Amino acid sequence: MRCKPAACWAWTVSEHHANHPRCSVILPGHDPVAQEQAAQTLKAGGLLGLPTETVYGLAADAGNDLAVAAIFTTKGRPSDHPLIVHVATPDEARRFACDIPGFATALMTAFWPGPLTLILPRLPHMAAAAAGGQPTVGLRCPAHPVAHAVLLAASRLGVAGVAAPSANRFGRVSPTTADHVETEFGPGLLTLDGGACGVGIESTIVDCTRGRPVLLRPGMIGREAIEKACGLPLALPDTLDTQSPKASGTLESHYAPNAKVRLMSRTELQAALDLLGSQGRDIAIYARSRLRCNAPGIRVYTMPPDAIAAAQALFADLRMMDTTGVKLIWVETPDNTPDWEGVHDRLRRAAAA
Repeated sequence: MRCKPAACWAWTVSEHHANHPRCSVILPGHDPVAQEQAAQTLKAGGLLGLPTETVYGLAADAGNDLAVAAIFTTKGRPSDHPLIVHVATPDEARRFACDIPGFATALMTAFWPGPLTLILPRLPHMAAAAAGGQPTVGLRCPAHPVAHAVLLAASRLGVAGVAAPSANRFGRVSPTTADHVETEFGPGLLTLDGGACGVGIESTIVDCTRGRPVLLRPGMIGREAIEKACGLPLALPDTLDTQSPKASGTLESHYAPNAKVRLMSRTELQAALDLLGSQGRDIAIYARSRLRCNAPGIRVYTMPPDAIAAAQALFADLRMMDTTGVKLIWVETPDNTPDWEGVHDRLRRAAAA
């Protein structure tokens, strides 16, 4: 149960716990007092549940190695798996990166603030822990008004940038609401409620360290738009001889619910349902197509019909299906078209778990 806002906004986190030990520390993200408290938490080396337009992040001062270590520990994430650093403005990217190529600057101009992460050469003295010790750093300027306000407030306090991977246990389904964050980490984490995330899946990641743009993770900014903005063809990692830098969310297995996910075509789904007849149970179906299902124990859920809506709903729907206790989630494979690439990528990694 959340505390009443008037009783809690102005308190420090420690005061909050002393007075309301079972009260979740979820504050209204658009309130300036809550935003300032969040910035002060980051400055003090604490962790924060931060809404962005993609997913909610588990945020800490990217320049504070102890705070960054707390992210890795809290998530159960390997310390050599780099985090994305969020900055308030494109100009602040230069606090962390050097030798920024012209095409990367063009991408910043076109898509920042927005759901695009750029991998850039890292200034040696900056964010080594957040970068997993790599000579590169992933940078993003988020478009969510709450994230933007907190980053600006934190910058005024001397926090140059904020490391913020998704606010979930490592490898699990990403959170797209403040309540999802609380489900992951309990009521003790200060979280700003910015509403449901508008994009719903993580940012597109483009590597800008190899002389040309290389797509490391698809998202809702598509290849054609990236190529048009920077004036260069977008390469894929397996077409190049050089090794890609490590990047957030690019492991083969990721974004997985507790239930086992299996991707199937519409034909395969219908054939499997016909074979089960009335005997199926502990299975959820997530499909755009209308399917015949004679088993009362099977739960059928509708995937939104277009890619933008499907991305917005994907992680919330997977979490909801998990709460029903199903053991299998059979998902209709999305269309093999550019607009569905980001959703398809997340489902493929979820199914690999």
